[in-house]
Amino acid sequence: MSFLPVLIIVHQSTSNPGQIGACLQEMGYPLDIRIPAIGDELPETLDRHSATVIFGGPMSANDDDKLPHIRRELDWIPIALDSEKPFLGICLGAQLLARVLGANVSPHPDGLTELGYYPVRTTSEGRSTLGDLSCVYQWHREGFELPYSAVRLATGDTFPNQAFRYKNAYGLQFHPEMTKKILAWWLSQGSAQLTQPGAQPGYLHRRGHRRHASNVKQWLEVFLPIWLQARAIPETAMRHSL
Repeated sequence: MSFLPVLIIVHQSTSNPGQIGACLQEMGYPLDIRIPAIGDELPETLDRHSATVIFGGPMSANDDDKLPHIRRELDWIPIALDSEKPFLGICLGAQLLARVLGANVSPHPDGLTELGYYPVRTTSEGRSTLGDLSCVYQWHREGFELPYSAVRLATGDTFPNQAFRYKNAYGLQFHPEMTKKILAWWLSQGSAQLTQPGAQPGYLHRRGHRRHASNVKQWLEVFLPIWLQARAIPETAMRHSL
């Protein structure tokens, strides 16, 4: 069986879909990787794609007034949602989704960040898709409010909204795509950020990856097929589940 490609949206020429990309390809899905930040166009419809994944980046979901590609992505996401094909937002991608759904994205009120491996707790609504996922990789200084019609799937101590579902669109604040190679690159390029409040020193990032990467990979191998086969859940049903 051949599948339509999954649309992969990244934000830098050095970006890599990592473990998510590898898992999708192992499942037989080609990847159509596009970088709007360097001028790549986004499709007018998703008729030729199976699903969409928007990854993270160093910019803010609120940078639409100074970064044209952020404005284009905010304007384009409704096309993806209206297609009713699976949508997955990772970190910045989740924050863009939250903004499109009317929620605010902002820094932590105390200036805290999450850079490293941090615990998360799944909600009762999230256990069917997030299972026992308990410690995940983070690299962000902003978080999102829970959109009105969304269901919270996971929470954390510093940033309470860690994952949500809106119909068959998912937003994850954390980075399940993380690999050893990507981690080394981020620590090299972003070392100055490790002094921010709440950030973990580099050795804890590496230690956390050794401890938790295999669990996250096993979770991805279960989650991605569920996500790709999910049908859009009626909004009325979503509201009743809140």
